[in-house]
Amino acid sequence: MQFVFPAFLAALAVLAVPIIIHLFYFRRFKRVYFTNVRFLKEVKEETSNRQKLRNLLVLLMRCLAIAAMVLAFAQPFIPLSAGVKKGERAISVYVDNSFSMNALSKNAPLLELAKQRARDIVNAYGVEDRFQVLTNDFEGRDQRLISKEDALDRIEEIRTSPASRDISKVLIRQQQCLNSGKQENKTAYVVSDFQANIADVADFRDTLIEVNLVPMRAVQERNVSVDSVWFESPVQILNQPANLLVKLSNRSEEEATELRLSLHHDGQSKPVGSLNIPARGSKIDTVSFNILRSGWHEAKISVTDYPIQFDDNYYLAFHVAERINVLSINGLQPNKYLENAFLGARYFLLNNVSAGALDYSKFSDYQLIVLNELGVVSSGLANELKNFVQNGGNVLVFPSQTADLNSYNAFLQNFDAGNLGAYEPTPRQASEINTEEFVFKDVFLNKGSNLRLPITQGNFKIAPARGEYILTYRDGSAMLAKYPQGEGALYLNAAPLNEQLNDLVRNGEIFVPMLFKMAIAGAKGRQVAYTIGKDEVLESKHQVSISGESIYKLQRVAENAPTSDPNVALAATEEFIPEQRILGSKVLLTPGTQMRDAGWYRLRLRSDSTLAVFAFNYDRKESDLRYLTNEKLAENLPKNIKLIAETAEANFGQVVDERERGIVLWRWCVMFALLFLALEVLFLRLWKV
Repeated sequence: MQFVFPAFLAALAVLAVPIIIHLFYFRRFKRVYFTNVRFLKEVKEETSNRQKLRNLLVLLMRCLAIAAMVLAFAQPFIPLSAGVKKGERAISVYVDNSFSMNALSKNAPLLELAKQRARDIVNAYGVEDRFQVLTNDFEGRDQRLISKEDALDRIEEIRTSPASRDISKVLIRQQQCLNSGKQENKTAYVVSDFQANIADVADFRDTLIEVNLVPMRAVQERNVSVDSVWFESPVQILNQPANLLVKLSNRSEEEATELRLSLHHDGQSKPVGSLNIPARGSKIDTVSFNILRSGWHEAKISVTDYPIQFDDNYYLAFHVAERINVLSINGLQPNKYLENAFLGARYFLLNNVSAGALDYSKFSDYQLIVLNELGVVSSGLANELKNFVQNGGNVLVFPSQTADLNSYNAFLQNFDAGNLGAYEPTPRQASEINTEEFVFKDVFLNKGSNLRLPITQGNFKIAPARGEYILTYRDGSAMLAKYPQGEGALYLNAAPLNEQLNDLVRNGEIFVPMLFKMAIAGAKGRQVAYTIGKDEVLESKHQVSISGESIYKLQRVAENAPTSDPNVALAATEEFIPEQRILGSKVLLTPGTQMRDAGWYRLRLRSDSTLAVFAFNYDRKESDLRYLTNEKLAENLPKNIKLIAETAEANFGQVVDERERGIVLWRWCVMFALLFLALEVLFLRLWKV
């Protein structure tokens, strides 16, 4: 047995006080008057013996009561480990407040039970100790040590959060805060359900901090989640059907049957169908719908699943342009075949301009730029085309037969493309077409059919480089090559577009879909959805307001708000100003931790117009409800990390106290002191002599 305050044992000297009182007070004689001395000796002897016994018992009770009180102040304990920490303490308590903590234990949500555990931990320590209360939100205010009272108040404020953190990152955060204080003894508590996909406890290597894992156990529940949604085609076209691919996962050990899938779009909700998903399996389903208007669209895919519902909805937002703009920069005359190819498709608009009358500021309005037999590519045009491609545009190059190779090769170096060799006036025929590349993918129903491939009467030799060949000559050299750059690509044709030198223009089954797919690929496809809690950067076109101020705001769309027209102003909805940075014609937005709810967010500079719509969803990491068992969690733990696997009914505050100080005995000392005092009173009151 050891003592927290052994100096208090010196107070045992007070035991001399009742002994001295006993020796002097009980030796006094009393004068008794009586008339008959016949039985005097007998009565005197009997009374004296009983009185001595009572006085000795009273003395003993007083001494024991004083000794018990002194021991209580010295706080004796039986240590459970070799060493017992003394001095000031710094304690960090992490409460997992992710969505999975909304699952039920036997009688309450896990989060409420975790908060009670956190209170018990804080109450097990003294008022002089310092505390950190940490959640998944990683708020700045939680990265400091606070008093016991403030820690209890902070625990009361904890609410469910969409954020999810790996345990190793949580421990690093606790380590940083504990090391910021001057306390010698540092202890961290992790109160979590320890999902298998976040419980990387073994990755934490600091042995100077004692870590205690406090697992919360829920009743196992089934869950089906909508994991991701994406379009089959990168660009959606007006008055054309669109196909959404939806991935759903069954997170339970039982088959999920008769799941009803529905689509919410343009203010209307329609059922898509029902499906079955095997246990621990996934399924990809296709949802088709028609796009009847241009502009921004807000859509939502939903599945019916209980009781866990945070991952049952997947929000997405996309933009449909009225048309796709194509610019042809002509060295001589516009190419009639190029004009005719786009003339028959009203969704495409072709503009012809000569090389000497370019307006570089308008390049961002186009999705595809065609260099039609330019003799020279100036350095200014080369730099602008590089920026255009890096921002998501596509460039298709048909060199002139008399092209200045030096200027062309300087231009191609910006894209790490192969150099052009000298023009060779030799007839050659393309022998292979790459149907796996986006330009020709899904264009031909029968890839094995005998297509009439183009023939050129002369061509430039394209030196091998990192690009991808789309059309190939019989000797393996490139007729049409692709060089990705940034978010766009450069397409380089080895032959001029002149019909006398290249019959590609007469080959409609290749020429027309090639132009269309390049233009569509150049319509920069923005993400249809983002994830809350990740460091997402949103991008939109920068606009200058009339007042000159450019303060962008994100406004959350209420579920019952009209979504068919994003320009409708919304009232009484969540609105905040994200971190924003203007780069030329773009504005970059960082929502950070201000965004907490899944849904659609409209970007506004003025209250009467919507510049863009962004869809945000909760992280699906919380959807997997597989937890590490206590046995699995205890495997391969470092010596400084311990598992406190007590049941919900246990007195957790006492468990923490005993782990910190051992088996505490001062409460027993107080109880015995009161017992001895009660016995003393009984002896004095009831024992008559």
